Amino acid sequence: MQSLLALTLLTAASGFSVLPAPRLSPALSATPNAPHIYAGKYHDELIATATTMVGVGKGLLACDESTGTVGTRLEANGMENTEQNRQKWRNLLFTTPGLGEYISGAILFEETLFQSDPSGKPFVDVLRGNGIIPGIKVDTGLRPLLCGGEGENWCTGLDSLAERTAKYYEQGARFAKWRTAVRIDVSAGCPTDLAVDVAATDLARYARICQENGLVPIVEPEILIDGTHDIATTARVQERLLSTVYKKLRENGVLLEGSLLKPSMTVPGVGCSDKSDPATIAKMTVQLLARAKANSEASVGKYVPGSQPSIEESLFVKNYVY
Repeated sequence: MQSLLALTLLTAASGFSVLPAPRLSPALSATPNAPHIYAGKYHDELIATATTMVGVGKGLLACDESTGTVGTRLEANGMENTEQNRQKWRNLLFTTPGLGEYISGAILFEETLFQSDPSGKPFVDVLRGNGIIPGIKVDTGLRPLLCGGEGENWCTGLDSLAERTAKYYEQGARFAKWRTAVRIDVSAGCPTDLAVDVAATDLARYARICQENGLVPIVEPEILIDGTHDIATTARVQERLLSTVYKKLRENGVLLEGSLLKPSMTVPGVGCSDKSDPATIAKMTVQLLARAKANSEASVGKYVPGSQPSIEESLFVKNYVY
């Protein structure tokens, strides 16, 4: 600013004028221009898959442990961590009698998606034969968040996601999981604005990329349970995070009907002296989801004042102008 002021005074005194430099890039758009909600060739299939995944009385089988993690389980039972033994372990899970009566989908590790059972039948066909939809873990792990708070991380894997999801769909996967984690540490100021924004933006990019390639994205903004914070603090952080996530999903044109939300339960930190009773945890978790929905609607000007009176004084909703 001082240099600019000095230049202005100098040119005025000398009688010279300075012409503005030519634009190197076009002016920014003056109106919001988020992409349209996904309506591509997988539109109907995504909605059908998401609907099937949340069938009454059914849940998802999470068997996407990494090679190292599943190896620990094998070794605890006296088995060497080899691909053959991992294959036997997965096959034991997938051929459990009556599994399809209670499981709608199975989240797989990449190795498992491309494996076959001992007889040579692809695991994706084994699952589908039991009425179970194959899914795939697509993030590539957490790394320290530069400029973030102490211990904050970001989730990697976006750079190669488009190519990988296309390959996974071809192999038979129909949904995906991406886990990002946010930590609460009130004394350290965590989660920081940066951590919340990065987590939400990356989840939204992941979700849209998955839908472009036929996979239903499970949106999982996890709140870690480490810490001494109480349940009210957890609720405030969750509301802030979920509201930001759904704002970013809208900005990326994610088809919500073709996605699933996997939120954390609203619980106090494991080090908190007040553990909260189950009824309180249930009540605050349901309240959180209602508030987050209203906040995300308000952020794009679609919340109808008075439609949910019990949350009008929510942390974010009351600050919006309709």
